Amino acid sequence: MGDRLEYLSKAIDKIAEIQGCNILNKSSVYETEPWGYENQEAFLNLCISIETSLSPYELLESLQAIELELDRVRKIHWGPRTIDIDILLFDDIICEDDKLTIPHPRMRERAFVLIPLYDIEKNLIIDGIKLEDLINKIDTRGIKEYKKNDF
Repeated sequence: MGDRLEYLSKAIDKIAEIQGCNILNKSSVYETEPWGYENQEAFLNLCISIETSLSPYELLESLQAIELELDRVRKIHWGPRTIDIDILLFDDIICEDDKLTIPHPRMRERAFVLIPLYDIEKNLIIDGIKLEDLINKIDTRGIKEYKKNDF
């Protein structure tokens, strides 16, 4: 799949170029064993916090364009890919339809999402539950810091 760290860096640069988007914070990069389809390289994950004037759907469209630009191909569900950009939260918006679900439906059970999110939003509350409490309910043994935040 190429240089995993380079794909993350390019994605962040391209998000910063989206008209109406401003990156506020970035977590460290974490490495985890693959999830779902396991016959692939370990995953690298990070979270960023942005401020945007875009709607959730406009942001989704921009992020999917970045994925395509970075050669994202959807062949195998949860299979190898150059980049995967998800919208986890968007202000206090709750949305659930064919195109977009906010908050992200599986984020509460994934250490590779919650740990990087905690880096940038320690006091976050999701569905009335402190982020720290969500982290304490899941197995975090398989996640390790790969690269310290350089934001």
